[in-house]
Amino acid sequence: MRVFVLIFNARTENEGIHTIRVGDRNKILMFESEDDATRYALMLEAQDFPSPSIEAIDPEEIKDFCDSAGYEWEIIPENSTSVVTPPEINVEETDWQLEDQKDDLNQDTFSIDQVPPAEESEFSDSELEKIRRKLEGLL
Repeated sequence: MRVFVLIFNARTENEGIHTIRVGDRNKILMFESEDDATRYALMLEAQDFPSPSIEAIDPEEIKDFCDSAGYEWEIIPENSTSVVTPPEINVEETDWQLEDQKDDLNQDTFSIDQVPPAEESEFSDSELEKIRRKLEGLL
């Protein structure tokens, strides 16, 4: 059996898995349905999260990771009667953002291939995509 999880910065050095905070612990949600994971990811984007990738993975791999990291896990069954929604309150800075800041402070020099981060847009990726489609429709 495979489950679906949400991954930020997939296949990069700064890859991170989506967790929710429950008390003082982190919990990884494992979706049985890819559609449910996609819906959850879209709700996160509506809360101004970066767009996550939906990745299929063996649940035992996630459980082992949770054991080693001190995280909780939950399987979200397909066709669940209760709708899973992201929490209303999000952390101000994600763990990967904190790591980026530490890395930036520890670097004395920069390589030639490093590109400065792009300026933040006032539109989300999904909003920009809608605008792009409308403009293409005018052509």
